[in-house]
Amino acid sequence: MAAAEDARPLGRSGLRVRPLAFGGNVFGWSADEKTVFALLDAFVDAGFSLVDTADVYPAWVPGNQGGESETIIGRWLAARGGRDRLAIATKVAKWSARPGLSPDNIAAAADDSLRRLQTDCIDLYFAHEDDPDVPLEDTLGAFARLIEQGKVRAIGASNYDAPRLAEALAVAQRHGLPRYEVLQPEYNLYDRADYEASLEPLAREHGLGVMSYYSLASGFLSGKYRSAADAAKSGARGATVVRRYLDQRGERILEALDAVAAAHRATPAQVALAWLIARESITAPIASATSLEQLHELLAATDLALSAADITALDAAGADTGKPS
Repeated sequence: MAAAEDARPLGRSGLRVRPLAFGGNVFGWSADEKTVFALLDAFVDAGFSLVDTADVYPAWVPGNQGGESETIIGRWLAARGGRDRLAIATKVAKWSARPGLSPDNIAAAADDSLRRLQTDCIDLYFAHEDDPDVPLEDTLGAFARLIEQGKVRAIGASNYDAPRLAEALAVAQRHGLPRYEVLQPEYNLYDRADYEASLEPLAREHGLGVMSYYSLASGFLSGKYRSAADAAKSGARGATVVRRYLDQRGERILEALDAVAAAHRATPAQVALAWLIARESITAPIASATSLEQLHELLAATDLALSAADITALDAAGADTGKPS
């Protein structure tokens, strides 16, 4: 793995992280507790630290209630005593048990997350989505109290559009409140338009850290889905991925990923992550793994240096011309 010199400031949060975050959405879903322990051991042993989770993860799994991902992370922390090696990002607002961004809900949800995580401080606490029914001043004020109480180090915004994020930054400045230091948008080689057109300029202007989610487009950019028949590999999820991404542009992207991967003796997933890592505005793409083999493949992407020609080829393949495909 690359040396820790590749650590990057996560906006102005005070956190410095290596350029890959481990997605905890699979914890308690496609990765059971024993597997997660092995994955987290390998992740921190390789010198990485940033784990991204949420209170709602993974409530969508039959038999789950939500909070399972945080609970498993907390058990790992209790077993390993590795709090100083882990930077924890979690979120509030999307879980039906703790919905929205009212001050009371933020305070209660934070305490719940801290209990499940078995820690006294969340490094990065995200608003998981906007709540237009609550004034931004009230939401940011609730986050401010958590920071003052030492329960949260810094805050971030996920799934905000550019006008609302700009408004939040202005409200924070106007009222002397903590600002969203980190943005978490959907962004990958296929899903580019929204981020590049409006959110990226805003993030650059204000010096925000950026952690992209769906960095591999739900697995499409790994090359796993190349025909309609491949949809069966992952059941309903596979069918959704094929339906969304397997068009002319998706095929062009896969061809470009294959070519660059072959030139570097890498995998398409590594190239797709390296493309994100190379983009100046991106601090750390988020990617998930359910096996040690997958995890080591993803971590190796941080060692993959793409050339200007590689990036140009990938950009061209992923360009959205606006024409139906």
